[in-house]
Amino acid sequence: MSPLSDHLAALDRLVHDPARLSILTALASCQSADFTFLQRLTQLTGGNLSSHLIKLEEAGLVEMEKTFKDRRPNTRISITVRGRQAVQKHWQQLDDLRREAQGVQPDEPPSGLE
Repeated sequence: MSPLSDHLAALDRLVHDPARLSILTALASCQSADFTFLQRLTQLTGGNLSSHLIKLEEAGLVEMEKTFKDRRPNTRISITVRGRQAVQKHWQQLDDLRREAQGVQPDEPPSGLE
């Protein structure tokens, strides 16, 4: 395997998913956020966001607190220490991948394809 392939293989697929990466990145920049804020930010449907949050919660990357605010359900989501570490590691891996890719040159094309 090439170093570039090694970097790709090392990415955590749970965190790398675009929706989950945007959720974790947003949560890493604040104490917590409510469900509606994350839904607006990510442009995900309620069901889709809920599904991603459940996966992140099961992995220990986020915590959800369900309460009522003015008799309406309110879900606040916060990133865990483990989640913060995972998203920081992921962004570092992407930076490493980008740097590695900058030095890659394509091989000569196979004969007959020029």
